[in-house]
Amino acid sequence: MQPLLPLLARGAVLSPFKRPRPDAAFPPHRLVLPGVRIDLARLAAYERACGFPTGGDALPLTYPHVLGFPLAMRIMASRAFPLPLLGLVHTSIEVTRLREAAATGEYELAVHVEGLAPHRRGTEATVVTGARVDGSLVWESRSTYLARHRTAADTRTAADTRTAAGSLTAADARTAADASTAAGARTAAHVSSAEPKPLPVVAEWRLAGDVGRRYAAVSGDRNPIHLHPLTARLFGFPRAIAHGMWTVARCLAEQPADASVHLRAEFRSPVLLPGTVTYAADGGRFELRSGERVHLTGELREHRANSA
Repeated sequence: MQPLLPLLARGAVLSPFKRPRPDAAFPPHRLVLPGVRIDLARLAAYERACGFPTGGDALPLTYPHVLGFPLAMRIMASRAFPLPLLGLVHTSIEVTRLREAAATGEYELAVHVEGLAPHRRGTEATVVTGARVDGSLVWESRSTYLARHRTAADTRTAADTRTAAGSLTAADARTAADASTAAGARTAAHVSSAEPKPLPVVAEWRLAGDVGRRYAAVSGDRNPIHLHPLTARLFGFPRAIAHGMWTVARCLAEQPADASVHLRAEFRSPVLLPGTVTYAADGGRFELRSGERVHLTGELREHRANSA
């Protein structure tokens, strides 16, 4: 497994010089790594860290992401990638497994940037990872990564607010405030009625403070926000946070999965370590919560051709 620390360091050095925007150029090439074989001891350590049974014939659904992540990091830490690596947030992942990937198989991994898109909080990049056996695709993921920055909408809103504020009389301001309060109440009521009910609780997990370090050891992802409270504080977190991909894998370890399956998961908020979280599930849907705070939502369903 390629060490990620040098890539993290390079990405950190280049980050202050990046100017993210949705129409920026991005690396057009695809990185390919042929002849990849699984280190069975490392796989077993990953399975134990995430709660999967060990010694199975097939790879866990999330493991090809671990295999391809060094290639993704090479792209995202490069000069040609327009988003700063520091502060980049993994917001979602979709995985399609066309058939089970054997633990003893040989794979060709490929990673590329599919594109950039505007997001209400900045710019989002989609990174695609694929695994092939004898030229046939067996597994593919699409991860979105968000770089937060001021957007054109932010600028327009601020300008409109200043202009409107300058032309309002005191009476106008009171009327506008009353209308805004009423509209906000109506919107809140609508959102409340539209939100799905929480899924039924299945288990409560107490997470140790070293979860991030243990997952880093088996995945190679040694981002300092996951390793120790001191390094996490440098990036604005009060404590170390769990890897998003660990939270997904830990939930999937509790979910039965078909050989051909599609996963969609969204990372909603960080999981602080140590901490206690609630795992909830119903059918193929699952989520991770702390009280009312939702950390992760996901859905696992059978994959049918052209359905993903």
